[in-house]
Amino acid sequence: MTVSAALQDRLAALQPPGLMIIDGRKIAALSGETFANISPRDGKPINAVAAGDKADVDLAVAAARAAFEDGRWRDRTPAEKKKTLLRLAELMEAHREELALLEALDVGKPLSDARNVDIPLAIQTTRWYAEALDKIYGEVGPSGPGRLSYAVHEPLGVIGAIVPWNFPLHMAMWKAAPALAMGNSVVLKPAEQSPLTALRVAELALEAGLPPGVLNVVTGFGETAGQALARHMDVDMITFTGSGSVGRRLMVYAGESNLKRVSLELGGKSPQIVFADCPDLDAAAEAAAWGVFFNQGEVCTAASRLLVQEAIREPFLEKVLAVARGIQVGDPLDEATRFGAMVSSEQMRTTLGYIERARASGLEPVLGGRQVLQATGGFYVEPTIFDRLSPDAALAREEVFGPVLGVLSFQTSDEALRIANDTVYGLAAGVWTSNIDLAMSAARRLRAGLVWINGWDACDITMPFGGFKQSGFGRDRSLHALHKYADLKSITLSHRPPHV
Repeated sequence: MTVSAALQDRLAALQPPGLMIIDGRKIAALSGETFANISPRDGKPINAVAAGDKADVDLAVAAARAAFEDGRWRDRTPAEKKKTLLRLAELMEAHREELALLEALDVGKPLSDARNVDIPLAIQTTRWYAEALDKIYGEVGPSGPGRLSYAVHEPLGVIGAIVPWNFPLHMAMWKAAPALAMGNSVVLKPAEQSPLTALRVAELALEAGLPPGVLNVVTGFGETAGQALARHMDVDMITFTGSGSVGRRLMVYAGESNLKRVSLELGGKSPQIVFADCPDLDAAAEAAAWGVFFNQGEVCTAASRLLVQEAIREPFLEKVLAVARGIQVGDPLDEATRFGAMVSSEQMRTTLGYIERARASGLEPVLGGRQVLQATGGFYVEPTIFDRLSPDAALAREEVFGPVLGVLSFQTSDEALRIANDTVYGLAAGVWTSNIDLAMSAARRLRAGLVWINGWDACDITMPFGGFKQSGFGRDRSLHALHKYADLKSITLSHRPPHV
């Protein structure tokens, strides 16, 4: 493990948070229970974190409801809300190195990614929604002379946000920032694998002037705290990013409780389609490799299926392999590392299990396929590529959520689109071609919520993010996310024109 002396000093001074934030206070779980928060880089505990359960969720929801009903945040002017959220963004900026270190330590991602990608994007999201909140207008209806009809956006109330471990703070702010911008109260349940930055930002939010009870963080496990939040009769909406299996359960919990709204961003099996007339094979090869190996493959939009036109399959695959061979697995806290540890031993075993299943079916990886750096005690799997994958293979159909790329070939555009769409998922897809007619036709025919042409992950906060089919419903990012956390209310004033 190569860690600079300066970083060692910062690690020694770091105080990872472990207490929940409820009604503006740092509190332990009512049961007194904690769980060990394990770092993927070495398999060792970082700290003990409060193991919240139903009783703690009840307390947090009650605090959020009280804050909503008395209007301490909801009834602030747009200018006041903006000022507070911008102050939060400023504090996140001031503490960005601390947040990046907490994130890398907690989930095993390279510190350079946390510093240069995750934390800046979380800050940008907070700022963007602060600036956007006063850009949402109602509408006036075309009423007759005796009526004035208009529609206004009303906050939903108490939002339960359950966020994943792959981009913990970034995803938390995708949910919390627009929900808060619209005047809601929030109960945030971070994944048990990654509680640290959510807790720290909730502390910063109080420092920024967000009233107590408006943003609460309950740490704990999905089957206890998460389920209690989704079943709670006083939660108006659950917004979730995570697995399809959990998403299904959340819909059941919502139906069995108060019919709360549910917004789901679930899995993906995203294809990149590279046609023979690709305008830049080197750029496509970089995108093919990093599209699946970024963040150790733990990305919902990971381009885990590479569809290459047969005429260029072999030379293009060599370019992809050249890029992938240059990706070295390393300690997340080493400044030079670009590919770190998987989030948990469980996720590592799941990924290795997919690799072994592929081997058992007669396939051998053309690159990687092994656990590495075992002596560290951490959870590391090297970048892995399987060639000549069948469209019906598990690696072509099931979400691995790890650094495993499957390569398939095709002859015609119709065949490519048929293979690309032959999945239960529909989150993202990519097309590489010089033919604008083919590009635009393919973009419309692909059943995915995001389609990128001659690039990968080429989007930002201004565009909606979400999927088709079993990749979920509802949209994060953009102004659409603000609408998600509000309801439309129609108001009509009937009046008599004065007699003149």
